[in-house]
Amino acid sequence: MAPSALADIYPIPARHYSKATTIQASVLHGAKDLRLETRTITDPAPNELQIAIKATGICGSDCSYYSKFRNGDLQACHPLSLGHESAGVVVAIGDAVTGFQIGDRVALEVGVPCDNCRSCQRGRYNLCPRMRFRSSAKSVPHFQGTLQERINHPAKWCYKVPPHVSLESAALLEPLSVAIHACRRASIEQGDTVIVFGAGTVGLLVAAMAKLSGATTVLIADLDSGRVNYALSNGFANKGYIVNPTKHLNDISEKFAAAKEIADDVMEIAGLHDPDFEGADITFDCTGKEICMQAGLYATRPGGQLIMVGMGTPIQTLPMSASHLKEVDIIGIFRYANTYPVGMKILSSGVLPSLDNMVTHRFKGLASAKEAFDLATKTADKEGKLVLKVLIET
Repeated sequence: MAPSALADIYPIPARHYSKATTIQASVLHGAKDLRLETRTITDPAPNELQIAIKATGICGSDCSYYSKFRNGDLQACHPLSLGHESAGVVVAIGDAVTGFQIGDRVALEVGVPCDNCRSCQRGRYNLCPRMRFRSSAKSVPHFQGTLQERINHPAKWCYKVPPHVSLESAALLEPLSVAIHACRRASIEQGDTVIVFGAGTVGLLVAAMAKLSGATTVLIADLDSGRVNYALSNGFANKGYIVNPTKHLNDISEKFAAAKEIADDVMEIAGLHDPDFEGADITFDCTGKEICMQAGLYATRPGGQLIMVGMGTPIQTLPMSASHLKEVDIIGIFRYANTYPVGMKILSSGVLPSLDNMVTHRFKGLASAKEAFDLATKTADKEGKLVLKVLIET
């Protein structure tokens, strides 16, 4: 069997091509053109595990591919299975793998770096130029995502899940890793005030990790009142702000004025009863929206940090004097590195709000993927219930 017929295009010794089975996969062929297909999978290579995928969360980047067949500058050019927030069960083990048994429950870190470049050697493998990330169109052929019944994945990037941690929570270890990495890049100190723009999955987890890192005031802001209320009632943040939608503004001075107004409102709530309050010690933008970055610069204290977590608008006009004059550091975040082991410990300890409760909608089977994606692009379902994290169980 030729390598191109594999469900995952990954170097496998020829002797492993002899045994192959068929699996079902959800495959995106174009914008909203999602099909259930039969694929072929071989035995795992010597360094791999074969995982029966049991839970996959739908991410914002997945929704972008589903809606537009692209994510930012990354245009898909071949059929692509989506999904990268995943956990499952080991069903086959490669010859050279040790430390795993059939039936082990594992979470998958789905980015596979080269291990040889400068970034990899310095431990910042998330910046590896040859990184192959499941469900991303960046590498060609595309590294297929986890919305498949089974995948072969390097054992190095699989992590055992403790018995008391659900596979749903284990799947959300992926967005939790983004939050861990963001808070590591920030310099949060005990007693700090943190502002988080965006109350989606990543924003909520960033807020929770900021609290865990020592921040005593964590304000979360979002356009959707349901998400802000969820954050407050479930302990992700202790203050909230509902952003009023702004009309379309063309003039840059009007945009800055609108951002400044948002910043003033947020600072008033965050600094209540503190006469010396100058702004947030750390501001996280988890939206990628220009107005949130602008408001974040205005809302951050002199000497503070603005952390760019969300990847949205690729080109933005920012009031850079707000950074220069206050020495506000602007720090970029791209995925994560070296986060899964500590993330698993945090999940296992129970110190975070329940990640299981973050899953507001569950769909059974790959055949329901289209319905799941259609819902994941919304903030409320037909009954008006909050849509936060949509998960597909297989």
